[in-house]
Amino acid sequence: MLRTGIYLQGRYEILGLIGSGGMSEVYRAKCHKLNRVVAIKVLKEEFSSDAGFVGKFRMEAQAAAGLSHPNIVNVYDVVDEGNIHGIVMELIEGITLKNYIAKKGVLEIKEAVGIAIQVAKGIAAAHAQKIIHRDIKPQNMLISKDGKVKVADFGIARAVSAQTMTSEAMGSVHYISPEQARGGYSDERSDIYSLGITLFEMVTGLLPFEGDNTVTVALAQLQEPITRPSIYNQEIPISLEKIILKCTEKKPERRYGQITDVIADLRRMLVHPDEDFVQTAPPVDLGAGTVIIKKEELQEIRGRENHSWEEAEEEDWEEEPARKGNRPREDDVSPKFERLLTALGVVIAIVIVAVLIVVFSRLGGLLKFSSDPPTAEIYTETVKPEETLSDMEVEVPDVLELPVDIAESKLKESTLVMKVSGYEDSDTVEKGRVISQNIGEGTIVKKYSVINVVVSNGSDLIKLGDLSLDGMTAEAAKLLLEQNKLVVEPQMEYHDTIQEGLVIRFEPEQARPGEKVNLYISAGPLSAMKTVPVIKELPEQEAIARLAEAGLTPGQTAEEFHETIPAGTVISQGVEPGTLVKEGTVVPYTVSKGVEEKKYVAAINENYSLSSMVGPGGLDSNVTVSIRLKQIVNDHLVYTTLMEPSTYPASTVVPVNFTNIEGAFGVENGEVEVINSDTGAVLATYPLKFAESQ
Repeated sequence: MLRTGIYLQGRYEILGLIGSGGMSEVYRAKCHKLNRVVAIKVLKEEFSSDAGFVGKFRMEAQAAAGLSHPNIVNVYDVVDEGNIHGIVMELIEGITLKNYIAKKGVLEIKEAVGIAIQVAKGIAAAHAQKIIHRDIKPQNMLISKDGKVKVADFGIARAVSAQTMTSEAMGSVHYISPEQARGGYSDERSDIYSLGITLFEMVTGLLPFEGDNTVTVALAQLQEPITRPSIYNQEIPISLEKIILKCTEKKPERRYGQITDVIADLRRMLVHPDEDFVQTAPPVDLGAGTVIIKKEELQEIRGRENHSWEEAEEEDWEEEPARKGNRPREDDVSPKFERLLTALGVVIAIVIVAVLIVVFSRLGGLLKFSSDPPTAEIYTETVKPEETLSDMEVEVPDVLELPVDIAESKLKESTLVMKVSGYEDSDTVEKGRVISQNIGEGTIVKKYSVINVVVSNGSDLIKLGDLSLDGMTAEAAKLLLEQNKLVVEPQMEYHDTIQEGLVIRFEPEQARPGEKVNLYISAGPLSAMKTVPVIKELPEQEAIARLAEAGLTPGQTAEEFHETIPAGTVISQGVEPGTLVKEGTVVPYTVSKGVEEKKYVAAINENYSLSSMVGPGGLDSNVTVSIRLKQIVNDHLVYTTLMEPSTYPASTVVPVNFTNIEGAFGVENGEVEVINSDTGAVLATYPLKFAESQ
């Protein structure tokens, strides 16, 4: 592992480790020459001394450096310094698609298709340069903070010519194509298969093939048909499902021929999601349902378990080590290809003979089916015991109430195709099982006919008895019912034995989401209840005594002014008289403060010059003055001092400035007088008008 702070080639400063994969480690680094942060993938020490690994590592850089596309992680430089071999790449600040799926569970359809289109564009740019990725998986797809998706790690890709295309079966076992699992011929269609698996995972949150070990998964990739993704996510439209199924066909020739065709169908799907426009190859029946894996091929698959598959599963966006040992190349594949051609020749011959038999039988009036391609045409006529079905006819089996996957397998055994035409709620059929089939059991139809089935969503009827509500607290029961999307109506009832606050009963016994449930809660025994007495308009002390006699507790007291109720008398009580309450219940009340007295206020802002008292010759003398308010209250003259006697030079101008003069209650007029304190003479008078104030 490289230490933080060291420099590579004098320009790349190592800032820290990002992650580690099978054969390399990825570091965050700063390029001081171009002043930017980059990612450097460095070959691990155990591989740096192997010339074969180093050569492959350099080949990766040469292949990836030739790619420039917005949806591909850019390769900037190659580092070769002693035993350190690395590739300088664009640093993507974001999250891998694998982690994004793990975080969200299932992606929305439009979001998943948008991501798939961006990935496909990056793959298309590589395919245009004759470069096959061979390790397409969510771990190698990076989503930047601005939503851009980029394909990373062309570490197992290599430039190829149009004449040869054999490679090692590399990449994560959950995403590799069947031909890669066999270690055989792979091309652009191998990347398309892996993209289809990735798209399946985005819209279902699941991988189509799982197992206890990598060998089990690899064999499933070779032999088992992929489950229709709409079984796991009913929101998947038919067009997207068919795109996924076409991408993940076992045989490369049945998949999309090129990635640009996938992009075109994905774009069309966004506009017409419910249109059944995907062109798929017709079903092929070779007379056997099981693919035979030869002993040496199985040994070869098992041999890989100790190499790179498990490492690839642990990687984030790192490549897996190059494998050692022999791998069949173009010359090795030829015998297999010849055997395949031979088998196909035999099948074609059988088909031709079957067609001839059908034609002659039709001419002889022996058979009753059309020579048109197989369709969903239904034969409703009854077959007599002595009659036999033709080679192109089958009897529809009963798949009612079977799980969807088992129903599909049962129809497939009868050479029929199952299509889920809809989903319905059912109170009698379990979720995921078939409610109805459009063609009944025993009906004679042509092979490969489509049997439409309706699948149960299960019952939305909630049996309240299964929730064990009896004896729960009211809060817990209400929360549980609301979690089941029921509307709760609490009802209080007295009960002699059930503790107060616990559930007594409920009704109805069952309900659907959105419906009302009456929840009856115990209010305790009726004998323990007390009647609230009347305390309104009683003196406070008498009210307290009356509450105590009733076994109740006086509660918080408030005070308010009141025009008619005398001070100290109860105005109102918090619990209505006659109410039955538990013994010791607190009863709050409000006490009167009597009639609120209002204030009468006035203001004045004047000045009085003392020089008028002494004349020009007495300006050097001092004068003592005071200021007072004069009012007539109840026919009596009342004086209120506003300023105590104060001595000033005779040249002073005394301010007569008062902003809040409070007068007698109810008196609207008055005067402010300036008084000579030595003689008592009134020096100046100012009239006032008082106004009511709170």
